[in-house]
Amino acid sequence: MKIAVLTSSRADYGIYLPLLEQIKESPDYTLEIIAFGTHLSKYHGYTIDNIKEDGFENIYEISSLLTNDDETSISTAYGLTVLKFADFWRSHQFDWVFCLGDRYEMSAAVQAGIPYGVKFAHIHGGETTLGAIDNIYRHQISLASKKHFPATEVFAKRIEELVGSSENIFAVGSLSIDELAEMPIPTESDFREKYQIKDEFALLTFHPETVSPEKNVEYATEMLNGLKEISKGILLVITMPNADTFGTIYRDALFKLRELTAERVILIENFGKLNYFAAMRYCKLLIGNTSSGIIEAASFGKYVLNVGDRQKGRAQSDNIINVPFSATEMVRAFFLALERKNFKGNNIYYRSGTVNLILNNLKS
Repeated sequence: MKIAVLTSSRADYGIYLPLLEQIKESPDYTLEIIAFGTHLSKYHGYTIDNIKEDGFENIYEISSLLTNDDETSISTAYGLTVLKFADFWRSHQFDWVFCLGDRYEMSAAVQAGIPYGVKFAHIHGGETTLGAIDNIYRHQISLASKKHFPATEVFAKRIEELVGSSENIFAVGSLSIDELAEMPIPTESDFREKYQIKDEFALLTFHPETVSPEKNVEYATEMLNGLKEISKGILLVITMPNADTFGTIYRDALFKLRELTAERVILIENFGKLNYFAAMRYCKLLIGNTSSGIIEAASFGKYVLNVGDRQKGRAQSDNIINVPFSATEMVRAFFLALERKNFKGNNIYYRSGTVNLILNNLKS
């Protein structure tokens, strides 16, 4: 069976990884990876190199990302991605093509394949993020897909309502935490030495709220002021934003934060999956508005300060502490969370054997 996997960023690649490795090792499949989006952006760490370093071959590279991140640039990049993939789908055929999540680049690649009858299998559909336009892109991808692999039964039901059928929808859990115990996550000493992290630290990731782009300057200012105070109580290890509308506003604020707080802030462009999981395992807590705080952090026993509305509507485990984009509220919630020990509850996104559930359903 000839399988292709669409990957547009470090985030979805990290989620795919257990699936990619099993497909690569199986004689039943031929794997081809289609890399585009921020993978080919030196501004975002040129993460195509990570895919190659992991030993994957047969990689197509499709460049369509623009440097700017205003509304016009995002729309133009969407159109350019459709054009590039129109040519690609015309000359390449696969038994199944995996797509994941809700990025605008992913939506563009999928929409271009509709006239060619490309058989898409969508992972992480059915979710809701009311604070990001990704919510629309996610549903677009679901409507164009022939098979669906949502993380929970709740999301499966939402896809059923969206597509008008219960066929080919399989709740499988989250790929990113499948076989977590077997992952070769670096030791704490190796991780700390590599990134020169000596103190207790919080792990942070902030993205813009693309549903209300006019508020991002205000939100980035509140973030800056809140984190300036929080950095007095704990070292901040921050991964940089992905390519979203007005993402540079947050990047600029984070660079300013580093200038203002001397050695209390460490900025990381791209950890890679294993080092990111190491950071999650060894940190005190998570702060920000990224999906990894919602989906993965509970499996590491961490509490999360989920800031703003970007993840609003997404199902949450009991480790999530929701706060608005307010410096005062962020600082108050941080000191309350700092008093808590590790989270001991369940992760609603975990299900044993996610990769096998996906591949068995694909074969059938």
